[in-house]
Amino acid sequence: MTIWWPYLRIAAAVLALAAVVAQLTRSVQNALDATTEWGSHLPTVAANFLSFFTIESNILAAIVLLIAAIWALRHHATTDAEPQWLAVLLVCVSTYMIVTGIVYNTLLRSVELPQGVTVPWSNEVLHVIIPLFLLLDVLLAPRRRALGWSTIAIAAIFPLVWAVYTLIRANLIIAPATGQPYWYPYPFLNPNTVPGGYLGVSGYIVGIAIAIIAVAAGVVWVGRRRGTTPPTVS
Repeated sequence: MTIWWPYLRIAAAVLALAAVVAQLTRSVQNALDATTEWGSHLPTVAANFLSFFTIESNILAAIVLLIAAIWALRHHATTDAEPQWLAVLLVCVSTYMIVTGIVYNTLLRSVELPQGVTVPWSNEVLHVIIPLFLLLDVLLAPRRRALGWSTIAIAAIFPLVWAVYTLIRANLIIAPATGQPYWYPYPFLNPNTVPGGYLGVSGYIVGIAIAIIAVAAGVVWVGRRRGTTPPTVS
């Protein structure tokens, strides 16, 4: 497994990036075909695309998987555990992707989108296949390093920043598809449609925050069970 796991990581990273590019191409094409000023505004369309947690998480996961694969291939002659900085990054992207898979398949899979908005195979790759691969990476990848529980707090930083950014930016954007004076990447963050408004949205945010902390704790726990910590250099 030590020999071929880096190649699986490379394959997963390439697949994730291909799926991102395919969906971005579709989004740009939809903007070029739009007949409204807001729908055809490419900077807004591109910024909205890159504002999806799913897209950001997949891009981050692909980058970290490539880095991890390159590190493993360059150190194939040793049995050293992965460096701490890499282990922390893997905990973070694994947490984000696993939560992405959970949220999509519990809250968003049944949400109907206009025909032609998404690329079906890309959608499944980004929301199912890559999250499953990161779960397998947590459970099976060799040379894992045991980390401290404080890593959970590190993993929570990016989702917190993303949530604040999303809620502030949402009311500054005209939705390209509808022309509404706001744009939220996910329906459960939209206080205009969620029962209870911002109170209802806060409930979803708290629930997802709990999921992120729980998943991060699980990833760290597995790493502590499976991983190793190199001896302290005297």
